[in-house]
Amino acid sequence: MDGSQQGIPTSAAPAGAQQRRSLTGAATAATVLISFMLVREVLVSVGNWHDYVVVHDYLAGRATAADLEAADSGALAMLGGFWPGALVGIAAGVPFLVWLWRARINAELMSGAAAHRRARGWVVGGWTAPVVNLWIPYQVVRDIWRASAPQRSVPVTLVNAWWALFVVATFVVKPIQWRMASTFDSEQDVLSNANVSTLLTVLYLAAAVLLFVIVRRITAWQTHGHARNAV
Repeated sequence: MDGSQQGIPTSAAPAGAQQRRSLTGAATAATVLISFMLVREVLVSVGNWHDYVVVHDYLAGRATAADLEAADSGALAMLGGFWPGALVGIAAGVPFLVWLWRARINAELMSGAAAHRRARGWVVGGWTAPVVNLWIPYQVVRDIWRASAPQRSVPVTLVNAWWALFVVATFVVKPIQWRMASTFDSEQDVLSNANVSTLLTVLYLAAAVLLFVIVRRITAWQTHGHARNAV
C-alpha cells in the first residue's frame, strides 16, 4: 500500500521541479541539540543516584530530613520533571525533523519518489501518530538511507540497531522508570529507580551515537552525490 493510501497525500509538486536542500546546517543543529538532550539524561541519572545516596545515609543516621527535602527540590530533581524533558525534546526534535524533511526531498531527487514506502507527510506525521510511530519513522529513515547511498544494496544494520535501541528506551524502559519514580516506599525502590534510569541513559546514548552516524553519512552521501550529478 503506497503512502497516499495511508491518509497523507503526496506532494503536489513533482520531485524534478524542486531544488536540492542543504543538509549541513540542520544536521549540525540537530546533533548539537540532541547532545544537550543527552546531557540532561545523564544529569537526571546522576540526580537519581544522589537521591539514593541521601536516602541511604538518612536511614543510616548520617543525613537529616532537611537533606532529603533538599535532594527532592534541587536542580537535578527539577531536570527530571516532565516539562524540562518535553522542552528539551522539542528543541532537539525540530532541527532533526527539518534535516529529515530536507533529506527526504533530496532522496526523491536522487532516486525518485517510488523508492519510498510512505508519502512525504509521514516524515513528520509518523513521529506524532500513536501506535504507528513504532515503525513508520524507521521506514522513513531506512528508505532515505537506501535511496541516498552510492550503492542501493547498502546494509541497513546501522538503521536497524538505532531504531531498536530507541524503541526499547522510549516505549519500554522509559515508562517503567516513570512508574518507579512516581512512588518510593523503600530504599530498594530508590535504588531500582536509579538503576533503571542509568539503563535508560545508556540506551539513549547508544541510540544517539548511531543516529549521529546515520545523519552524517546521509548528509555526506547526498552532498557528494549531488556534486557528482552536477559534473
